[in-house]
Parts: sequence; C-alpha cells; structure tokens
Amino acid sequence: MKPLVAMREALADPNLLGGAIPGDSWLPWRTLLIAAMGEALTDDERAIYTALTERDVEPLEPVEELWGIVGRRGGKTRAAGTMAAYVGGLCDHSSYLAPGERGVIPILAASVSQAGRAFMHGKAILQHSPVLSDLIDGDPTADTIRLTTLVDIEVRPANFRTVRSITAVAAIADEIAFWQVEGAANPDSEILAALRPALATTGGPLFVISSPYAKRGELYGNFKRDFGPDGDPLVLVAKGPSKAFNSTLPDRVIARAYERDPVAAAAEYGAEFRSDVSAFIDRDTVERCVAHGVTERLFMARTTYHAFVDPSGGSNDAMTLAIAHAEDDHVVLDVMRERKPPFSPEAVVIDFCEVLKSYGVSDVTGDRYAGEWPREQFRKNGVAYNLADRPRTDLYQAMLPALNSGKVTLLDSKPLVNQIANLERRVARGGRESIDHPPHGHDDLANAVAGVITLCAKPARAVAVIRRVAFGAR
Repeated sequence: MKPLVAMREALADPNLLGGAIPGDSWLPWRTLLIAAMGEALTDDERAIYTALTERDVEPLEPVEELWGIVGRRGGKTRAAGTMAAYVGGLCDHSSYLAPGERGVIPILAASVSQAGRAFMHGKAILQHSPVLSDLIDGDPTADTIRLTTLVDIEVRPANFRTVRSITAVAAIADEIAFWQVEGAANPDSEILAALRPALATTGGPLFVISSPYAKRGELYGNFKRDFGPDGDPLVLVAKGPSKAFNSTLPDRVIARAYERDPVAAAAEYGAEFRSDVSAFIDRDTVERCVAHGVTERLFMARTTYHAFVDPSGGSNDAMTLAIAHAEDDHVVLDVMRERKPPFSPEAVVIDFCEVLKSYGVSDVTGDRYAGEWPREQFRKNGVAYNLADRPRTDLYQAMLPALNSGKVTLLDSKPLVNQIANLERRVARGGRESIDHPPHGHDDLANAVAGVITLCAKPARAVAVIRRVAFGAR
C-alpha cells in the first residue's frame, strides 16, 4: 500500500476527507488514524494518543493492525468508514495487484446489516468528497462500492469462508467481541486467521473496532498482549470510554445507564471488559463426551426413552427436539432434530411427533413457550406435552455435573458442542445467576439436550419423565 496523500492532509482537506470526521469531538479518532498510518503527531495529539494507548511515542511507520476498544456511541463505525475511504481512494495498490486483479476492502460484522452501517458511512464519505466522488465507478450496489483505483469496498458476512482467496488492501472487523457464526468453535480467531494472509502481500491495515464484552476471544487476547508500551509496535491497541472518543455524548445518557445496570454500563460506555460474564463449561469437557462418528442411534426394544422439545414460532429461533435414554447412571443421547427458521410450526410438530412415536415416546416435555399452543399441537398428533418443572438456567446447572463427570454420551454434532461450550454464566445485581447463550448466539439445541439429560438423570420426577410404549413387552 502506497499512500498518495498523507492521512493528516486528507483529513484536513475539504475536497478529500475534511468532512468525514471534523471538529474537536473527532480529534481522538483523527489522532489514531494519523498515527496508524505512520505519521508524526503534534504534542497535543500525542497526549491524546498516550491516554488511549498507554504508549508515549507514536509508531512512525504504518501499523499492520489497529484495534479500537471503545464504548458505545464512540464513533467507531464512522472512523472505520473513513479508513475505508482513505485506503480505497487515496492509496496506490497497483504494484501489489496482478493484471486484471482488483483489491478488496471487506467490511465484516456479526450481521450483514451491521456491516452495512460502516459501508454506508464509507459510501457517504466518498460521495460527499468533491475529489473522491469521481473515483466511484458506476452506481454502488447494496454491498459493493467499485472504485476506479481498482479497489472494491464490500460488505461480507463474518465468516472465514468469505475472506479466503481475496486480495485485501485493508479489512474492517466491526464489533468483533460479538461475532457468533453457526458451526464455528472460535469464529473471531478463525476469521482473522483466514483474513490476515489476504492482507499479507498488500501491507494493508486490519482495523478492528468493538465495544468490549467478556474476558475471552480475540479482542481481549489482543488487549492483554498488545495494549501499552510492551505490545507489538505494529499492532496498535487503543482503549477508552465513550466520552473519551465522543465528547458530545450527553452525560445524562451515561449516568442513566449506570443507574440501571452499573456492570453492563461499564462495558457499554466505560469500555471495561465484563467481570460478571464467564464461560459455563470448558469446550474440552464437552468434546470428551462426544461419540465421534455417531450422529443418531437406532431404536432399541425394552429401552425407556425420554424427550424434550424447545418450541419456536418459526420466525426467529430454531425448534429443536432431543431423545435420550439412561444406562444405569449414564445418559446416552439418541436423536436430535433442529428446524431453523423460517418454518411452519404445525408442520414441524407433525415431523417431531413421527420421530417420537418411532422411539415409542408418547409424552414430550418442554417449556411454557406460547402458552397452550404447543400442548394443543402435540396433542392433535397423539403426543402429550408436559410442562418442564425447571427454567432453562436450572436445566443447564443440572446438566453440568453429568458433563463434568463424563456421564453423558453426546452425538457428534458441531452445532451442539458449540452451543454448549459457548454458554455464558452471568451474575446479576443481588447475586442472581443465569446461564444463557452469548449475544447474537443460539442455544436451542443445547436447551433441548439439557432438558432431556435432566429427565434421564431424574426419572423419579414423574411430571418431567417421558415413558415409551412398551414394545418390548410383546
């Protein structure tokens, strides 16, 4: 990457990026972008830089990665759009591209709509620049801005498959602390591992921005490793509360958030990693319970099967079913079914009831979702629906000893392992504990499996037990 115009000059020129992040309130972001491009800072800028990075001296060479750990409403997304516009429009990449090849600036986020916000900022910045607007090649689409500089700025899902085989001249990872990708054990690690080689030949920057969350994952790992003076000089990590990056944010908004929930507000606006969120169970423990290569078990006569269902309306969450049996003090998972939205709930109930009957199950247990609806639908199809006597958190707590002691045999399912391993333990004010999936995550399979494990482990609780039809008594 060869800058044609210095970042400082571009941010000061109204014909270039002067309107992107102007004024005193954007000075922290301008300082970081200037420093990240290897340019010298003024004394006033250096004071801001030190406060945000705990480094006394700027890099004085372009950094490979810039990580911004910033509270909500701190201007992260607009700063990312500015970086995309600068690298895409004001840097020369021709010497790093093969004939006919175009460079890509992928904007990745937990959802396409979220990535689209940074994309829209970049598009608006380009369109409102008298000079850069002339670089837009044709009309931008909903997910691509094509530039005459042989660079495409693109919205891409946060998935390691979408960034392989591209030549990236820069990359933006938005809200990485909240990435959840179905089927991926560590989505942030896997995606960055696929993304960094795409940047290797161009020398383009990786720009990672996020509010903090739990003390795990790539955001926390990079903070612990590279924040401060002892970090990698080419990996710049900045961290600060919302107000440090956006002085116009009303104090009353922040104060009200702290009154409602001090712990959550410390993460959302104070940019502090949460101490009230921890992993529910170690992934290795879950994987040790998996019967590798076994995805379903056949019906066995003279076996009592139990079943648990996690119902759904068919629009947002999956509807799941789990069937298992007990062997002495061991629980064996036999069958799982998952129907992802959109789907017809009535049709899924019919399918699930056929599976239940094939295992001799005449009753199923589930939660109180949608009132009478699940009971009515299952009853129509010849299966009784019992209400679970424990909430979801209690089911997970009851499942934990069985997993830790290896007294559960799970089916070979990556989504199931990921959902259980990604469960979070949270402690609210007053000490009340809850266990749930992380933001943007899912636990529909995990909930059904936790429910059926609890049923098998506690057969004496008659209202929560599923009985098979005694086929073996013939």
